[in-house]
Amino acid sequence: MLLQLVLVAAAGSPALAQDTGSLDKGKVVEHPQPYSPYVDQHFPQRVLFGDMHHHTSLSVDSGLIGNKNGPDVSFRLARGEVVKSNSGQPVKLVRPLDFLVVTDHAEYLGIAKLLAEADPALLATDVGKEWYADMQGSKEKAWGAVVSMQKDFVSGKPRFDNPQVKRSVWDDVVDIASKYNEPGTFTALNGYEWSTISTGKDGSGPAGANLHRCVIFRDGPDRVKQVLPFSAFDSGDPEKLWEFLASYEKKTGGRVLAIPHNGNISNGQMYAETVKGKKMTRDYAERRARWEPLMEATQMKGDGETHPFLSPEDQFADFETWDFGDSFGNPKENGMLQYEYARSTLKNGIRLEDKLGANPYKYGMVGSTDSHVSLTTTREENYFGKLPNEEPSAKRTSEVFLRDKKSGDVIVTAWQLGAAGLAAVWAKENTREAIFDALARKEVYATTGTRMTVRVFGGWDFQPDEVLRPDFARTGYARGVPMGGDLTNGPAGKAPSFMIRAVRDPDGANLDRIQIIKGWLDKDGKTHERVYDVACSDDRWNEKMIGKYRCLNDVGSTVNVADASYTNTIGDPLITAHWVDPDFDAKQRAFYYVRVIEIPTPRWTTYDAKRYGITMPKEVTMTIQDRAYSSPIWYTP
Repeated sequence: MLLQLVLVAAAGSPALAQDTGSLDKGKVVEHPQPYSPYVDQHFPQRVLFGDMHHHTSLSVDSGLIGNKNGPDVSFRLARGEVVKSNSGQPVKLVRPLDFLVVTDHAEYLGIAKLLAEADPALLATDVGKEWYADMQGSKEKAWGAVVSMQKDFVSGKPRFDNPQVKRSVWDDVVDIASKYNEPGTFTALNGYEWSTISTGKDGSGPAGANLHRCVIFRDGPDRVKQVLPFSAFDSGDPEKLWEFLASYEKKTGGRVLAIPHNGNISNGQMYAETVKGKKMTRDYAERRARWEPLMEATQMKGDGETHPFLSPEDQFADFETWDFGDSFGNPKENGMLQYEYARSTLKNGIRLEDKLGANPYKYGMVGSTDSHVSLTTTREENYFGKLPNEEPSAKRTSEVFLRDKKSGDVIVTAWQLGAAGLAAVWAKENTREAIFDALARKEVYATTGTRMTVRVFGGWDFQPDEVLRPDFARTGYARGVPMGGDLTNGPAGKAPSFMIRAVRDPDGANLDRIQIIKGWLDKDGKTHERVYDVACSDDRWNEKMIGKYRCLNDVGSTVNVADASYTNTIGDPLITAHWVDPDFDAKQRAFYYVRVIEIPTPRWTTYDAKRYGITMPKEVTMTIQDRAYSSPIWYTP
């Protein structure tokens, strides 16, 4: 009987209708705002992970040394498919990526494919015939062809330059990206790498330094196909690259930016204070900030956050450190280091801003792979190497990556390469436009390969309990700025406060700690830095520690090297922090960025030792503490 009464009422009982009407007196109540809190939520709520520095067989230093996989393989793997590596091994990611930019070198783009197909236009030239013969010969001759082409990068003089061929190759590259671009699900951005190498002739530093930039477009084929990639053959001068970017935007109405290559192999030239041997000007600083809003802070060829020589009091500074000069084997000097690493560059940026009135190095931070095997594999247990000869095998850790230019001595072996990194983007949706816009406003962060979630807000009055609210991001945007933002005009007597939330990779390791790295400029024009532990896992935080900036002790380790395993019995899956700068001086320029560190896990070398039953030399690193670096928040008086 009860069920029957309920059904009658649901069907429209007059008695029920009359009773309901009596509650609101027959009037419809209009609400000034939607009941659903997400209807008018216009800030980003999705973190997307991808690779923005990635090479396929279309790059000279990839396709001509054994990589047979083109962009199709890169996109298929990124989207979650199983593909085959160059050594014939099946590869799959633990989860699909959200986006990928294939950034093949613009110089001689697609030359390996042209040689493999015996392209008539190429073989009609003397140099094309020479290269073709070399590629059909011994490995030594084939490698000689690659070296000769790379020397052309330095000279800026191509020996094969056919506009029709360049147009055909570029259109094909753009069409492949369009094929895999699926707005809302997976984004394939258009891009390439401008690959200039310093000549040493302009007084900026020694020849051979890597000054590459990855060029990233916001647009689709309708705009991107209106131009051809600007390469080092057009000019090796970054200012000429910026002119090209400006002309692209003017011509097409589109958007484009450039991201400097990891600076640790630039021999002090990537972020120098001089330009062509002269002091930097405000005009240069403003143009560089306009066209290069981001920096690559980590990748396979070493981590680029900081260096132990630059940050001797930072216990985590010596991480995947490359200290080997440039990619041509030129030596490294300590005086070069401050112009190569992210933290010192950010410090130099605020110092230059104080002098010039503009900050050339107001960079957000991203990570990417610089893979040359068409595979974005950044997890330690799934690392397929940087070059084709470094794909998984029992002997790959002993492969030579770099030799001394003069002596021929081994400088770098493959075990010193890292399984890194990824770019994380806070975006409203997974589209080219939304991802590019996040890059442009610097609401991005770098990871060294894992997919931890990191969110940071800076403001003037955040309260300790607000970071614990599930909707803390709404508060962060309403009363502060996210990573990549600026703080100015603080209330008298107030210091900046920060809300930080970090969540582990769901398929990865627990978190050890959250740190804030602060850099500032004192009244005498000198820069300083300090690392603050602001949250520690496993209750290793004590209120008495405030002011000492350190967790009570190290997190420990559960890594079993012999078994290549670890457990998440230490650390925390979620860490939050509310922190107010205890050393704030309202008259001093400053920046703050967040570093989140995982508990120790096995490095890829440990997994190789286990899988292949080999014993690694003592100098080989066997454990790692992966990490993330947020884009800074700047304070300007």
